[in-house]
Amino acid sequence: MAPLTSDPRFAAMTLVVIDFEGLTPAGRPAEPIEVAALALHTREGRLVEVGRFEALMRPPADVPVTTRDVQLKGITQRMLDSAAPAAEVMARLDARLTAPPYRLVAHHASTEAGIIARQAAHCPVLASTPLLDTLRLAKSVLPGLRSYGLDSLLAHYGIPTPAGRHRAMPDVELTSEVLSRLLADGVATARWSTLLELDIAGGLQPARPPTAPGVEQGSLF
Repeated sequence: MAPLTSDPRFAAMTLVVIDFEGLTPAGRPAEPIEVAALALHTREGRLVEVGRFEALMRPPADVPVTTRDVQLKGITQRMLDSAAPAAEVMARLDARLTAPPYRLVAHHASTEAGIIARQAAHCPVLASTPLLDTLRLAKSVLPGLRSYGLDSLLAHYGIPTPAGRHRAMPDVELTSEVLSRLLADGVATARWSTLLELDIAGGLQPARPPTAPGVEQGSLF
C-alpha cells in the first residue's frame, strides 16, 4: 500500500471502521442495539489498530427483541435491559474522537450513516464525518463479482467467518480485514494512490439529520 500510505492526507487520517446491529420495528427506522468501532492509523506504511470501542444499547420499551433477532445476532432482551440507551452510548463513542481528521468506514455505509444521522444530537463529530463504503470500493476494484455482500467478499478473499458473525465487533474486524485487502488490490491495479481517489471511488457524505415534525426547512438562498 506504499503509494497510498505515502499520500500525506491519507497518512494523517484515522479510519474508524464502524458497525451497528439493530432492530427494525414496522414502519419505523432501525433502532440500534449494539455498536462497535475500530480505529486504524498508518504506521510504517501499513494500517494498525490504535483503539476500539463496543457497547450494547437499550432500545425503546416499545421495540422488543424478536426470536429471529436472537437467532441471527445472539443478543437477548435480558442483555439489553441492563444496557445504556443509544443516546448515552453514542455520546461516549463520540467523546473518544479527539484527534481528527477521520473517515468512517462501513460495509454498505449508507445504513450506518442513517443511524448516525438520527443520533446526531448525541454524536456531532460522528455525524459530520465523511464515510468510505467498502461495498463501493469492492465494486470499483473487483468488477464482475456475483455479489458484493460482506459474506461474498469474505469468500472471495478466503477470510474465515467467525462464530460471532452478525455481532458488531466481529463484523467490524471482518470489515477491517476486507478494507485492507481492497486497499492493497486498488493500489496494485492503480485504482487509487491518494485519499482523494479513494473518496471518488467509495466516499459518502454524512447523512442529514431528520427534520423534526412541524419544523420547516430554511431556504437554500
